[in-house]
Amino acid sequence: MDLLRILVAILLPPLGVFLQVGFKGAFWLNILLTLLGYIPGIVHAVWIIAKR
Repeated sequence: MDLLRILVAILLPPLGVFLQVGFKGAFWLNILLTLLGYIPGIVHAVWIIAKR
């Protein structure tokens, strides 16, 4: 399941974080990072998924 979440996180970082934590602070931070740059959003999403 984590492999699928990481794949989703690479394609749509906020969706990957949402699937992991829901509408918590990490989700909103990931949206901000994705808007500022796609790569920071991916890194954050993969980090959130790997951490849990």
